[in-house]
Amino acid sequence: MSDIIHLLPDSVANQIAAGEVIQRPASVIKELVENAIDAEAREIHVLVTDAGKTNIQVIDDGKGMSETDARLSFERHATSKIREATDLFALRTMGFRGEALASIAAVAEVELKTRPANEELGTRLFIAGSKVESQEAVSCPKGSNFSVKNLFFNIPARRKFLKANSTELSNILTEFERIALVHPEVAFYLYSNDTELFNLPVMPLRQRIMAVFGKKLNQQLLSVDVDTTMVKVSGFVAKPETARKKGAHQYFFVNGRYMRHPYFHRAVMDAYEQLIPAGEQISYFIYFEVDPANIDVNIHPTKTEIKFENEQAIWQILSAAVKESLGKFNAVPTIDFDTEDMPDIPAFEQTRPVEPPKVHYNTDFNPFKSSSASVYGGGRDYSRPKMEWEELYSGMEKSSKMNEPLDEEPPVEENWAISAPPVEAVDEGREPYLSEAADAISEAPATLYNSNVNIEKGAQHFQYKGRFILTSVKSGLMLIDQHRAHICVLFERYMNQIREKRGVSQGVLFPEIVQLPASEAAVLESIMDDFSAVGFELTPLGGGSYAINGIPSGIEGLNPVELVRSMIHTAIEKGNDVKEEVHTILALTLARAAAIVYGQVLSNDEMANLVDNLFACPTPNYTPDGRTVLSTLKEEDIDKLFK
Repeated sequence: MSDIIHLLPDSVANQIAAGEVIQRPASVIKELVENAIDAEAREIHVLVTDAGKTNIQVIDDGKGMSETDARLSFERHATSKIREATDLFALRTMGFRGEALASIAAVAEVELKTRPANEELGTRLFIAGSKVESQEAVSCPKGSNFSVKNLFFNIPARRKFLKANSTELSNILTEFERIALVHPEVAFYLYSNDTELFNLPVMPLRQRIMAVFGKKLNQQLLSVDVDTTMVKVSGFVAKPETARKKGAHQYFFVNGRYMRHPYFHRAVMDAYEQLIPAGEQISYFIYFEVDPANIDVNIHPTKTEIKFENEQAIWQILSAAVKESLGKFNAVPTIDFDTEDMPDIPAFEQTRPVEPPKVHYNTDFNPFKSSSASVYGGGRDYSRPKMEWEELYSGMEKSSKMNEPLDEEPPVEENWAISAPPVEAVDEGREPYLSEAADAISEAPATLYNSNVNIEKGAQHFQYKGRFILTSVKSGLMLIDQHRAHICVLFERYMNQIREKRGVSQGVLFPEIVQLPASEAAVLESIMDDFSAVGFELTPLGGGSYAINGIPSGIEGLNPVELVRSMIHTAIEKGNDVKEEVHTILALTLARAAAIVYGQVLSNDEMANLVDNLFACPTPNYTPDGRTVLSTLKEEDIDKLFK
């Protein structure tokens, strides 16, 4: 039998290893910027073209590299950060494995210009696909200048699966923000296609946070600061009233490195228990300083997951620190005592003799005697009062007639649905969802319905607890969730408006301003046409600010700023680039926001029209996100209940 195991060529091995570290253009920027920080740079410029697919350039004023170091830096596991295994437990630098430059050079064309401060000439190195193409002396400023072109040029499959430019740019901005938030002592500048997106000079931490996410955040942040022998916790948490369902800025940093930590996230949210509604999130920027020997950052290729030695103890310290901050800044509701009318409490005098209180009681008092001679301290009369029992029972004869049976029973109304005036928000403010399909449904073919879901003609509809609509069908009794049913109806309407670009916009009297960080603004720009198709009128004001001049007709009363944020974050979470999928996200978000709520009383006509519109939808049984809309209680099952 011939041998079948063999060593991979270095070029193939480097490409495989690069896949763990370099996943997208944002990964390249993260590694290069972190290297610049380790090189003690105080000013870093990042320039990207076509969201990094065409070119990524990172320029720093750090230490720079000699000719030998420049060449050796692209070798795998070549690093200046550690020399032996024990150094892994005393890390204070961003990078240490020596894989970044080797991984980048394996999947791109890299040009490096670098010069240390003590040399007159620098070095220019050009590497493509791990192969050194040229090396020469060159005149250049102190520091390093990396240019990474044609990422994944030699791996077409990887390049094919890169997302749209807007999505990749959003990922770049997210990585850039994480680094900028933890290094306020370094100036950062970011340009995309020659347009400046970030200009962050050296500034205090609080100002850096506002420079990244907007000045409005300044009024929302509370300071957190606690120092123990185990860990130092500092940073900021937001006030409870700023909680939101989506879009909260949540950041953990440890020893100058961004990390994800669901366990510590629960510690922060535990401090807000009973202060914010369930399911909502709060913004926070928490910075940990711990002994490097007590953490392990080498458990994930991207170094975003970190293992702590004393996680439970740090959890308690973190939760207590956040609670202390909320209490210190009066973010927690307290009982306010009125001290103006408080009586003066005399101070205890040691020279004054202490006398026990004396008990006075009347030995002649008898509650069963009507005698008035019952004296207790000052001649008070404690005889039992005389009760006029006749007055107590007066009028009983008149009221007893109310319980007598009537000669005639009141007529029973034919419509048993809960009687209520027409709901203005449904008929007018939300657009009549109860309209067009009523006529179309009567002419629809029988195949439109499931054979077991045919609504009986003339059937009455009943509303149960403001949530379910009960109606009679051929197979039994159907229960319809009114909120989910309306979501289905509105979803189809908004999808049609987007496809036909005929969304009706309702102008607002006072435009509202939505402030977005650069990463969210990039996503909004990519789907701005879809927002316009739905009915939003957004005007860019610069600096990530947009004026909302118009909103889709039918969602009046909703918060347009939060709605725009929600739609953007849903698009970011889904990561969709296909237009149809983006349209689905926008339509579903709008439908959820504008649908009638649980507890809203509907008239019989409103219920009938909602049911008709529901069964005009292509899939009435389930919402677009797969939730059950209706359920049928079969007639034979109902009969069994009465046997």
